[in-house]
Amino acid sequence: MKYTTLPNTDIKVSKICLGTMTFGQQNTESEAHEQLNFAVEKGINFIDTAEMYSVPGSKETQGSTERYIGSWLQHQKRGDLVVATKIAGPNPGLSYIRDNMGFSNEAIDDALEKSLKRLKTDYVDLYQLHWPDRNANFFGKRNYQHNFNEKWDDNINEVIEKLDSLVKEGKIRHYGLSNETSWGVMRHLTESTNNKLTRCKTIQNPYSLLNRTFEINLAEISMRENVGLLAYSPMSFGMLSGKYLDGKTPENGRLTLFPVFSRYNNNQSLFLTQKYADLAKELNISLAQLALAFVNQREFVTSNIIGATTIEQLKENIDSIHVEFSQETLEKIDIIQELQPNPAP
Repeated sequence: MKYTTLPNTDIKVSKICLGTMTFGQQNTESEAHEQLNFAVEKGINFIDTAEMYSVPGSKETQGSTERYIGSWLQHQKRGDLVVATKIAGPNPGLSYIRDNMGFSNEAIDDALEKSLKRLKTDYVDLYQLHWPDRNANFFGKRNYQHNFNEKWDDNINEVIEKLDSLVKEGKIRHYGLSNETSWGVMRHLTESTNNKLTRCKTIQNPYSLLNRTFEINLAEISMRENVGLLAYSPMSFGMLSGKYLDGKTPENGRLTLFPVFSRYNNNQSLFLTQKYADLAKELNISLAQLALAFVNQREFVTSNIIGATTIEQLKENIDSIHVEFSQETLEKIDIIQELQPNPAP
């Protein structure tokens, strides 16, 4: 395994992070524990979850992922592991989580206390705002139209003050953003600096061979301001495994089970995936390892969040850490990307 540090901290994290959103939906508790044990054996010390998981979100499974991690975590050396979780933002479909969805002081207290209880721990290493609580273009919206009638009280400084107090209490060590825009990241950094408050350390946004929009603006912010990317969906919901090529619909595939997740399921993505599959064959590696090694190698990526439903998939994904690309290979990837630059924003 390779390691880096969370920006502006002394916390060492594995370059590959174990994503856990399948725990409670596609994976049982025993399977979750098996994955966690295997990942730790392979050198992974970084685990990412969220209060709304498993995915897709539902009242019946909400919190199950954190509970599965908690029943495992209580038997581990807590100090050897870096645990990240998230508070959900406003979403009418998630009103079962709590009445006051958003980032008010009361909502943050409620969310964090419940997460700590489910995780069976006294603190979270990285606490993330899962998505903005304002009207913004996140989750890959095309043809975005801003709602100028939005009633949003600019609460960013208030939110950071609350997170700063939680750091001082020892309930969280650091905070990060997720599904955030360039404007949002810079506002967080500005408020933290101007008011001498704790600073966001990471941003968890999508990044993959099929979604390189992070490079347009956020990558510069990431590198100049030292806010590390925790790349999620590096396999584009399994599309970059190649299992959906040639019209295949594997029975247990995520896009087969949950067609609502259509972000990567389109003709443009299939077209590019085939091109990348051809390149992987030329390099004598799997398509999954091509996809993950590309993300691993990006200079703005602090950690690459992988997920799997089987140990075999997990092993293949973790082994991508040993794949290094030459400049020639990276140029071939860029040439393919230019054929369809933005298939899955």
